[in-house]
Amino acid sequence: MNEPVLARLQQLMTLREEVETLGTLGSPWTPPADWVDEDTHLRLLLDVPGVDPESLEMHEEGGAVTVAGRREVPARLLHGERPGGAFSRTLPFPEATVPNSGEAQLAAGVLNVRFEKRHPTIDVRSEQG
Repeated sequence: MNEPVLARLQQLMTLREEVETLGTLGSPWTPPADWVDEDTHLRLLLDVPGVDPESLEMHEEGGAVTVAGRREVPARLLHGERPGGAFSRTLPFPEATVPNSGEAQLAAGVLNVRFEKRHPTIDVRSEQG
């Protein structure tokens, strides 16, 4: 590639990063996710290959879990097909869970989060007469 084309490509990458920072277009990529039912637990699997573990953030609120992070785009990218930049994904729980019960692991590019299901209990009182 010649110098003017590389310079223009770098300008476009810089512009893309600035737009991402503003957040006007939302996340440039959305990692795919699966919910798995494990009887007493729910498991969230989120594909995040190439995401720096230090950039990952996760929190629960209002019956949903939000996962955010960032996959860096190489500064001297010559050809790019893999999306990069910041992402944020909010996934509603398919069933009620115990608040703050999430346990997360990251391995082989998959964020694996296990949540304990909340099973409502009903108090049964007996009348003694």
